[in-house]
Amino acid sequence: MNKPPRTVLAFDYGLHQIGVATGNTLLGTSRPLPILRARDGIPDWGELAKLVAEWQPDLLLVGEPLNMDDSPSELSARANKFARRLQGRLGLAVVMVDERLSSFEAKQQSRERGHRGNYNADPIDSLAAELILQTWLAEQTAGNH
Repeated sequence: MNKPPRTVLAFDYGLHQIGVATGNTLLGTSRPLPILRARDGIPDWGELAKLVAEWQPDLLLVGEPLNMDDSPSELSARANKFARRLQGRLGLAVVMVDERLSSFEAKQQSRERGHRGNYNADPIDSLAAELILQTWLAEQTAGNH
């Protein structure tokens, strides 16, 4: 039996800004959304609630910044706390997704598109969130076959 179509929001957690992307499991599509500003890792919860109201996701994904040896990174605990707060405030299911190479890959893709590294003017956080979402979508597709 097929799972119902799902709208998903993915977050690339950061201390100053949080990348956001949306996707659809039926179509397997994703796209970056504008970043959310954060102060010491804490977003404007009102802005975040507006975003969730607009997109009405069935599921939230948060990138888990693990080290290459699978150990938690310095940001892992904070990303997990952010995920718990999302779930508590919004009442939506939250899944952590391995994001080890998402920021690196996002920077490479940004360079390939002709951007020259001014990440403050052109932040890659939402592109990283989209890569987190694409990773999760690929895992779902692989799990269904």
